[in-house]
Amino acid sequence: TGGTLTGCAQVLRKYNPKLKVVAVEPEDSAILSGGLPGPHKIQGIGAGFVPANLDTKEIDEVLQIGNDRAIETARKIARLEGLPCGISSGAAVAAALELAARDNLVDARIVIILPSFAERYLSTDLFAGLGE
Repeated sequence: TGGTLTGCAQVLRKYNPKLKVVAVEPEDSAILSGGLPGPHKIQGIGAGFVPANLDTKEIDEVLQIGNDRAIETARKIARLEGLPCGISSGAAVAAALELAARDNLVDARIVIILPSFAERYLSTDLFAGLGE
């Protein structure tokens, strides 16, 4: 995910120097924001270190998303849009919705990378209670 963010940022900035890149991290493991690593349920991000393929100079802002919000957003995407995405994708969309609600971004284009698919999470809280 770090390499994807870095690569996309570097290429897209060539076409739009005003591009703002927003990274997403678990609020319980907010390393990019200067916090401490910690346990969380958003698999695929917030591993407790900054990966070597992530160029943090490309990041303009970091948003922190909680476990429950990421899971609920992933479920909502599946229910409303028919996209079975994973928990880190739920976190990415939750962050994008937070950005879209800002007054200064009303007419902005927001591009989201959905880094995970739901089949990896069958044994996690993402699917807990859905069959009941």
